[in-house]
Amino acid sequence: MSANGPRPAPGRAWLGYLSAGLVAIACYYAIPREGVGIAARVVMYCLTSTSAAVVVLVCALRLRTGARLPWLLLGFGQVVYSVADCTFYVNHYLLGLTGYPSLADVFYLGHYPLTVAALLLLIGRRTPGRDVQSALDASVLAVVAAMLSWLYLIGPRARLDQPALVTVASVAYPVMDLAMLAVAIRLFLGTGKRSGSFALLAANLLAILTADTLYVLQQLNGTFHAGNFLDAIWLAGNLALGAAALHPTRSAVAEPTAVRENVLGPGRIAALCVAALTAPAMLVVQHATGNFHDIPVVAAACAMLFVLVIARLAVLVADQRRLAITDALTGLHTRRFFVAQLPIEVERARRAGGSVAVFIADVDRFKSINDGHGHPAGDQVLVEIADRLRRAARAGDVVARYGGEEFALLVPGAGPTELAAIAQRLRDSVAGAPIEVSDSVWLAATVSVGAACYPEHAGDPAEVIAAADRSLYAAKVSGRDRAVVGAVRPDCDPAALDHLCRVADQVDATLSAPHNSRAVGRWTRLLAAELGHDEHAVKVAGLAGRLHDIGKIVVPEAVLTKPSALDREEWALVRAHADHGFRLADTVPGFFPVAQAIRQHHERYDGTGYPQGLAGNAIRWEARLVAVCDVWAAMLTDRPHRRALSVDAARDELRSGRGSRYDPDVVDLFLDLHAAGRIDSPTAGRVVG
Repeated sequence: MSANGPRPAPGRAWLGYLSAGLVAIACYYAIPREGVGIAARVVMYCLTSTSAAVVVLVCALRLRTGARLPWLLLGFGQVVYSVADCTFYVNHYLLGLTGYPSLADVFYLGHYPLTVAALLLLIGRRTPGRDVQSALDASVLAVVAAMLSWLYLIGPRARLDQPALVTVASVAYPVMDLAMLAVAIRLFLGTGKRSGSFALLAANLLAILTADTLYVLQQLNGTFHAGNFLDAIWLAGNLALGAAALHPTRSAVAEPTAVRENVLGPGRIAALCVAALTAPAMLVVQHATGNFHDIPVVAAACAMLFVLVIARLAVLVADQRRLAITDALTGLHTRRFFVAQLPIEVERARRAGGSVAVFIADVDRFKSINDGHGHPAGDQVLVEIADRLRRAARAGDVVARYGGEEFALLVPGAGPTELAAIAQRLRDSVAGAPIEVSDSVWLAATVSVGAACYPEHAGDPAEVIAAADRSLYAAKVSGRDRAVVGAVRPDCDPAALDHLCRVADQVDATLSAPHNSRAVGRWTRLLAAELGHDEHAVKVAGLAGRLHDIGKIVVPEAVLTKPSALDREEWALVRAHADHGFRLADTVPGFFPVAQAIRQHHERYDGTGYPQGLAGNAIRWEARLVAVCDVWAAMLTDRPHRRALSVDAARDELRSGRGSRYDPDVVDLFLDLHAAGRIDSPTAGRVVG
């Protein structure tokens, strides 16, 4: 124990300072206001004010660099404020200089920018991200405060008949207070810890704002005199600032905190409701008192509040939607959003004749990561993989967390030729480097990827996902850490295929061309094989050729066999057979690629065909093969409305449609194969598949 008594513990220094300061305020009011008492009062007031500046600066210098600057600015602001106090009280009490405004007012007004800058720094540090909700709420309260300040402080003072310099100084105080109030409200409504130091800082701001407001009101009423009860409020505010700097939690005031997702609690709702109703209430008050010159100000406040409330609702709706579609752990989209977005992209691709790709990536052996290193490590791995997949995706792609350790990628516009490269990019992005789960633990992670696209592998959103999922399963059973594109569904029911083939034969019989569909299927398979497609693709192309005309089964026989030209209605019936054929083939599970080729085999390369008006490579490659094979078979076969063409005439007809009706490369290949004797007669009649 020292000679001066026990020292307060470091954690209680703020309390000792605050207690000593309150005693000093009591002594200030106890000192007589005459004789040497006047000088003693000035010394007591100035020492109390200056002590806060010294305490804040000393404590700020002891803080770590990140939290130091805001406290230094608060300290410098208090230095300017204490200089203003010393100047004012020395001039007023000791020198008898009572003019207004004075040099002291310059210092008083000068402390506001420093304080506002300090508060803005605290806001930026406490909420590193965007906190639009708190900013809008603070704006609502600030607008109401500005309106009330104009009605009862700024406006009345500005309208007084007084020297311009007096008006400027008198108006500057409430304006500066408004600036500090707006920033303070934003600080209080934002995120961050409400520590003891934060509460004392709030008390400082509240005391200064309250005393300044009462000071302006007393000036308007002519009741202000130095040394009244306002001095106690100002001094208490200074002491609160010093105590805030001494409090053990002063560093926490500047600690970053994540933005809270839901800040619209009952208290805030009540405050916003009162604020929003204050402006209309002021209109009623202005009308009742006959004071109409401030109506435009109140009306402007009402308009601003209306805009801010609408903006607040918009932000609230946007935040709720974001929460609904965002995975809490990884920040990716949710499976719900992915499943909702896929039909939109598929429909857009259907209208434009484009494509959409789906990739499903599953983390290999993720259970062993959880079991060996714990669930926090597993979560860290998922977060890092999500970030790597996000970076590997393009702008406009949708990346989602599809399941526990499954991720999905939706890539609009990606066609079948791009799938393997994209899947490999996803794999490489994950496996490129180990993942740090702690200071000393790094884990290698890989993913298996399954891919499929519309319309190559499936015809509706659910089927696209199913196809990608089958591909993922194929990648897993093949040994993991690999990508599989468009794994096929097991072969369809032979009975269903046999039924469709009988329908095709019945159409051929109606057209008196009993072997045409078989020939078209045979030639299409040959072309597909010559183009280098794999066995599955060759089979799809052959089936599309074999079944290309099954839709004609619903066209009346009288129309199909009419020997003269068809009228408009009859021609519409015939043109519809492509869509009818699509619907018949699509009833067979896994037959969508075949069905699509059937629908498109009357599309023309220049875009003038039917039923969708597709052009060029927007037409499935199988359909472009079928188109050439179909017209060749038709030209070499007698039809009700014309006799068969000679082979030379048929060759000339194909050449004339090269690049307009038909894919030029397919025409060239077909004619080359025919010249080589590999395209047999339509009546050869060999049964295919």
